Amino acid sequence: MEDLEQSILKAVSYVKSFISFRPDIAIVLGGELGSLAYEVQNPIEVPFEDIPYFQTSESLGRGGKLIFGKIYNKNVVVMQGGLHYFEGYSMQEITFPIRIFAFLGVEALIITNSAGGINPKFKPGDIALITDHINLVFDSPLKGPNSSLLGARFPSMKNCYSPKLIEIAKKVSQEIGFSVQEGVYAYMPGPQYETDAEIKMLNTLGASIVGMSMVPEVIVATQSGMNVLGISCITHVADVYGEPTSHNEVLDVASSTEEKFKALVMDTINKIEIETEG
Repeated sequence: MEDLEQSILKAVSYVKSFISFRPDIAIVLGGELGSLAYEVQNPIEVPFEDIPYFQTSESLGRGGKLIFGKIYNKNVVVMQGGLHYFEGYSMQEITFPIRIFAFLGVEALIITNSAGGINPKFKPGDIALITDHINLVFDSPLKGPNSSLLGARFPSMKNCYSPKLIEIAKKVSQEIGFSVQEGVYAYMPGPQYETDAEIKMLNTLGASIVGMSMVPEVIVATQSGMNVLGISCITHVADVYGEPTSHNEVLDVASSTEEKFKALVMDTINKIEIETEG
């Protein structure tokens, strides 16, 4: 990728040729949770492969797209599926879409994923709000030259998951009629699931959730000044004495939880106050 700043500007210029409004909220949907994209009103679709320097996830093939429009009264951009470290992409490639969102003026990022539960109180089908993370990939999307247009050279990660957005989502879940879990997300490289020893280590470190995505995007969103809400669908609960995790089971649980998840995200979007987030 050529100079990052110039690449972003070219991509943003291309995307702006399709839209006449500033998106307020960006929603990055984990691969198994993508049907929320169909709720966007008056959608404007921009295929991933047409955007300069934009990569395409192997799980989506050539079907990935950015979808601009409205959910309730908010201007949004929805990204169907994210990029993953285990697919071989660099941290800059993984987070390039977030850079585009930042330059478009997005204020809030809702990022979702399917993940494993480490806390034994969790069960498959739970929805968990992320309160913090542990980066066990030991790489950063901020590595390398930095431009002041991208944000601070050394951004603080304290409260990188907005306490205000977490409270809004908790209240929304109560109004809908279900409870949500909360926890610390451990970011692992994948694509293999964790060993029993790794699960024990993560529990000792204080993680409640483990997954293979989201954290690079959150780091860049935080550097860019966005408010972030991270939501995990707990598809399986790690049990060092149980059966091995099946990816098909993960897909089945994510699918069965999709309607509840969709209601939570949409109603949370409805209650986010744009330009007033702290």
